[in-house]
Amino acid sequence: MMHQERSINLAVAQMGPVNLADEKDTVVSRLIEMMDEAKGRSCDFVLYPELALTTFFPRYWVPEITEMDRYFETEMPNKRVAPLFEAARKHGIGFYLGYAELTPEGRRFNTSIIVNKTGSIIAKYRKIHLPGHSEYRQDREFQHLEKRYFQVGDLGFGVSELLGAKVGMGLCNDRRWAETYRVMALQGADLILFGYNTPAMNQNAVEEPHLKMFHNLLSIQAGAYQNSVWVAAAAKSGSEDGHRLIGGSAIIAPTGEVVAKAHTQEDEVITSVIDLSLGDYLKEHIFNFDEHRRPEHYQLIVDRTGRGSPESPPAEFVGAREQIGQVAELAAKDVTK
Repeated sequence: MMHQERSINLAVAQMGPVNLADEKDTVVSRLIEMMDEAKGRSCDFVLYPELALTTFFPRYWVPEITEMDRYFETEMPNKRVAPLFEAARKHGIGFYLGYAELTPEGRRFNTSIIVNKTGSIIAKYRKIHLPGHSEYRQDREFQHLEKRYFQVGDLGFGVSELLGAKVGMGLCNDRRWAETYRVMALQGADLILFGYNTPAMNQNAVEEPHLKMFHNLLSIQAGAYQNSVWVAAAAKSGSEDGHRLIGGSAIIAPTGEVVAKAHTQEDEVITSVIDLSLGDYLKEHIFNFDEHRRPEHYQLIVDRTGRGSPESPPAEFVGAREQIGQVAELAAKDVTK
């Protein structure tokens, strides 16, 4: 079967640390510099990290949530971020941007947007899988208060048309959940984009340091392969005011292979011309959803949130098992006679 080649020259813009003292104008200038570099490589689209405009402020506790409002954007674009949108229009490059959103109703979300080549926002996502906790923990060296500062996203996992492709979004912890990829793959996604900020230390468990990067790549490689999609993930990296982030930004093919990966802990642009038809043979032969999925057997996935007891076996199986037990009991009596 012949396929028409469809491709995107994709840039992933990893960011070095954004510290508490960094001005937002300076951060936006860094984003523009990386967009300029992407333009120099003839890229069509740039992926930036989660909370790209600020430090990862959920690591800090404040008594009143409104004290964190300086990290939130009340509109997008706004005066400080407008130069990035202007650069996108000038270069004819689209981009994904993660930021903290404060709505007119006072709701707070960990948000990302997709902006097209004309500088128009065409899609918005609000983070669904919020990790961490909501109250101060004295046993922790630093906090992880996403559940305090953000509400669970309310826009679902949508898929939008961009550059001849169907593109979906997630944020950080979303990349670890199989359901994230599958929901978008069922909408025909060709490419799924993630921004993330992942701490280098897991305070919830004793864990070998190498596992952070291993699990990061494992998650996005498995998601790509099992759904026959391209996956790109952009990180913040390095030490933000003494708190290390893992980096490891990458572009993953539908085969699950890493085709590009960041190697520094600073601002770094990685690129790849991604062939959107590369995973077509997987969609046809291995992960052919139409032919092989059996959703009638997956209901437990949506009915149950946490782990629980095994479901009861069908009545006919129970009856057959009882008959087998009776036969075995009679056989045992004959042996002992």
